[in-house]
Amino acid sequence: MTTRTRPGTARTALVFALITGAALGLTACAGGDPATAPAGASGVPGAAKGTLPTEDVVSAVTRNEAAAKLLPADVRQRGSFTIASSVATPPSSAYLPDGRTVVGVDADFAAAVAKALGLELKREVVGFEAILPALGSGKYDVGTGNFGVTEERRKAIDFVTYINDGQGFASRADSSLKAVTDLTQLCGLKVAVNAGTTFERTLEQNKGRCAEAGRQPYEVNVYSETGAIWMSLQQGRSDVVMNTINGVRYAVTQQKNVKFLNEYRRLDVGFAFKKGTPLAPAFQAAVNGLKADGTYDRILRKWGVTGSGIATSQISPPELPAPKK
Repeated sequence: MTTRTRPGTARTALVFALITGAALGLTACAGGDPATAPAGASGVPGAAKGTLPTEDVVSAVTRNEAAAKLLPADVRQRGSFTIASSVATPPSSAYLPDGRTVVGVDADFAAAVAKALGLELKREVVGFEAILPALGSGKYDVGTGNFGVTEERRKAIDFVTYINDGQGFASRADSSLKAVTDLTQLCGLKVAVNAGTTFERTLEQNKGRCAEAGRQPYEVNVYSETGAIWMSLQQGRSDVVMNTINGVRYAVTQQKNVKFLNEYRRLDVGFAFKKGTPLAPAFQAAVNGLKADGTYDRILRKWGVTGSGIATSQISPPELPAPKK
């Protein structure tokens, strides 16, 4: 059975985020970028009270002439690029208390790349499920939303990697689960995920394994808003949350009676583009330039995700292998 949130659930999810602090907003942050936010954004996870890192890790970035020369002529001429961003929870993405300024790992990397390329960044907040199709139609130049590189996505999307994150699990503190190393450990349980994600895909593709083991299938509860998955866990409508490793690690530090279980698998994460984009080489060179000048490591340290560093940015690398179990 698959459960999807109804219209208006996002508002409830927001209230929940405010109460639990599942995703704290920032009082100040370099790299933040005013964006056109969706209706009700003031309650989106990340717009709650609290503080997060405030270091300015972007303003000192200078133009990378070698990377800028790789830009297509039309982009250099207009001097800007459009970016569609999904806003979920820190450390990947969040809103300032103003409900419109986007901050986080994704925002800092996007802002730093824009400075390195000498371009203006024009951001619009877009629902996670809508970003990749919108890139294919040419509506936006770039997309961010902690997009993991998978073989399925590589068929239609180009990626320029900048971090390594992946899939992790959390549960209520009273759960008997200590780690999920085999998906059959979820049999008979209800698992909350975000719609259109690698988490949803992984669970749906492996549902038959419970029947093969002679056990009841697990139930995948799919929600459009990240706050809603945590609400379902706290209220007992879900037994387990599957989300990004960094997002889960952060969220469990902000809530009572929940625990981080484990990392399940790693995935490279990148800026997403329409297949065949001429922008990829310039973005790759810009990210590698940020590694060379130290900005890259400063961004990771700021957000407490040094374990997500990559050796070098790549264009659409193969999907990292999934666990054998």
